Amino acid sequence: MQLNISRRDSSPPQADQNDKTTNHVLIIYTHKITHRNKYIFNLIFKDILGIDFELTDDDDEFKKYQNAKLSYTNNPLGDELFFISRNLLFETGITEQNISVFDFNAHKVFYATGKASVLPYDVFAASFYLVSRYEEYLPHIRDEHDRFDAKDSLAFINGFLQKPVVNIWAKWIKEAIQKRYPQLIFPEKKYEFVSTIDIDNAYAYREKGFTRSVGGYLKAISKFDVAEIAERTRVLFGLQKDPYDTYDFQLDILKKYKFKSIYFFLLGDYGVNDKNLPVESKKFQSLIKMLGDYTEVGIHPSYGSNKSSEQLKKEVECLSKILHREITTSRQHFLKLSLPETYRNLIDLDITDDYTMGFASQIGFRASICTPFNFYDLDNELETKLKVHPFAIMEGTLKYYMKVPAEDAIQKIKPLIDETKAVNGTFISLWHNDTLNNQKLWLGWQSVYEEMVKYAVK
Repeated sequence: MQLNISRRDSSPPQADQNDKTTNHVLIIYTHKITHRNKYIFNLIFKDILGIDFELTDDDDEFKKYQNAKLSYTNNPLGDELFFISRNLLFETGITEQNISVFDFNAHKVFYATGKASVLPYDVFAASFYLVSRYEEYLPHIRDEHDRFDAKDSLAFINGFLQKPVVNIWAKWIKEAIQKRYPQLIFPEKKYEFVSTIDIDNAYAYREKGFTRSVGGYLKAISKFDVAEIAERTRVLFGLQKDPYDTYDFQLDILKKYKFKSIYFFLLGDYGVNDKNLPVESKKFQSLIKMLGDYTEVGIHPSYGSNKSSEQLKKEVECLSKILHREITTSRQHFLKLSLPETYRNLIDLDITDDYTMGFASQIGFRASICTPFNFYDLDNELETKLKVHPFAIMEGTLKYYMKVPAEDAIQKIKPLIDETKAVNGTFISLWHNDTLNNQKLWLGWQSVYEEMVKYAVK
């Protein structure tokens, strides 16, 4: 049997036998090639480590190969780098996993294999379990918004939620290969920072329409909130800037520090958890277009759309019509992510990139990785083309769930940035326009945002 090439690019690298500086291809042997092991090899070697490889189940071809190679199987075939395999990547379907977490190299690992392996655990199976979000397919109690809760995750329970362990483990694999096969050259991956802003409610008082504005006044009157009544009146008469209008500040920071930024707009029908502006508002549409001139703009699928593919389609088409371009990027409102249904709905609408992967109740790495990765549909045993971009921190998590005051927030954020930089990953933050107004509940958080950006880009 010929070597099976497992690369997303179709042309294998050509080696010049007379050039001693040629970077030889890594060969990986496994006794059975499956969708799961192809997926995780692609993720670790191509996406994280940046090298091509060839995957084979032909032991004769593998034994003949004289350059960099490793095996992932039950027993070594020779003197290659040998990684003992557990069963997970050779199975189909979803079953309860018996996982015991232990310490190795000052980090948490699981799926123990013993000392015969390069690493004393099945690094590929463990990585697949975390990145595929296997645990989210298993029976679990959902929170009030029908979400998988951070406190039920393996990473939170075992204290490694704030570590991108899949990237750390990949680094160990790289070091083992380099030590054994120094002729195999790994490219230097670059750390990246992406600031994402969710626009749940573009303005506090403006562009609400007559009915909602009257309702706002009546609510404030019922609470005897004289300050809000006065502020609302000044804003509506053009005497004061709307408190949620923080866009000049955001663009000033973008210009000052020069980083990638993405905005996600909520365009759902008005409801209990969807309080965006009416999409018919010309000023709201102008805001979307203005930000679209400076940054990337994606859809923020409404709370209501999570159970309705038709509503989701309506919202995507609405944003596309406003911007006069195809919409391919998204993040779920309230971070409502139900696997695999949410991602399947996005794929059906040609969404190519999603930024929902993160927890509402805890900061850290939900999938234990800080590199964008393709969604693997466990029910269908299929790698999809949807790219998942995991975020590490949301300001609302710090304030509302973790009860961190503004003056302490940056000390919670910096370690996550440091962890990401250490493995040359992508640090993604999540903020909202209304939390950057430096007023009332969010006093002091504007400076936290700028300090985070400054630290992230340096």
